[in-house]
Amino acid sequence: MIRLPAEWEKQEMILMAFPALQSDWADDISSAYSIFIKIASAISYNQKLILLVPPQEKEKIKRKFCYHDKISFVPYDIDDTWIRDYGPISVIENSKRVLKDFIFNGWGDKFPHDKDNLSSKYIHKNLYFGLSKLENIDFILEGGSIDSDGNGTILTTSECLLNKNRNNKFSKTDIEAIFKKELGIQNTLWLNHGYLSGDDTDGHIDMLARFVSRETIVYLKCYDKSDEHFQELEKMEKELKSFKNINGDPYKLIPLPLTKPIYKDNKRLPASYVNFLIINSAVLLPIYKDESDKMVIEIFKNIFKDREIIPLDSRRLIEQGGSIHCSTMQVILD
Repeated sequence: MIRLPAEWEKQEMILMAFPALQSDWADDISSAYSIFIKIASAISYNQKLILLVPPQEKEKIKRKFCYHDKISFVPYDIDDTWIRDYGPISVIENSKRVLKDFIFNGWGDKFPHDKDNLSSKYIHKNLYFGLSKLENIDFILEGGSIDSDGNGTILTTSECLLNKNRNNKFSKTDIEAIFKKELGIQNTLWLNHGYLSGDDTDGHIDMLARFVSRETIVYLKCYDKSDEHFQELEKMEKELKSFKNINGDPYKLIPLPLTKPIYKDNKRLPASYVNFLIINSAVLLPIYKDESDKMVIEIFKNIFKDREIIPLDSRRLIEQGGSIHCSTMQVILD
């Protein structure tokens, strides 16, 4: 018996990878440090945090934190900070936590990834996961490309999972069989529409639509007909309305507005409120100094009445193509 828990279920720890001086963040490393410290501090105030840090910068980074009680600073060189996509995926198998280590290929060989791909093995070898088993799965899968309701259903996108730059020999049926075997998934919901400009992941679901309960999905909606996203996100909304859960019931849908366009160097950045992180007693919500920020904060307060909503300005994150969810990976309580 295998089950892929939902993100709102009890967690033991969160994984993060801190930006390195020699990385794409180097053009403004101080502002990159600032948002990662804010995310890490909010998490470690609530629960345990495993933070991968460049070995040569470990002590300097440690000094940037006010308290260390719940943070393990793990010296490890990474290729990129987006640990959501190369961190292990936690499942419950026969009442025990098992960590599934899928292959990471740098979002279709777009970026260097060898160090990232080996990071879970390093963390496991050094016992930061305790005695939990780490299983190597011969299949390319990024954590941000799937989202679980904890009850046998996942959301994903055809654009990413069926892309020739991932597993080009696998059909939709093949992939669903892998999900069933490795994650216990009975019901895979495929979105064929929806995208976010500036997203290098080929359409990760955690930028577009997410479960917030077994009955409810939040999703990105564009209200401006002149915006390039309008038609595709409208088609995505129609698909979501047709989706059923494992019991054959439709979902309650809550739209989250697309921000006004944010640009850097004439490139539109992938700003999405959908890229939030649920932790044990809070939700870390990306905001973008947009007129919709306050409304979205209130939406999340109504959804997560038992959790604190922590809004964090994530404009620096989207300059590198991700946001809060992308920079973190939860490990469930064993």
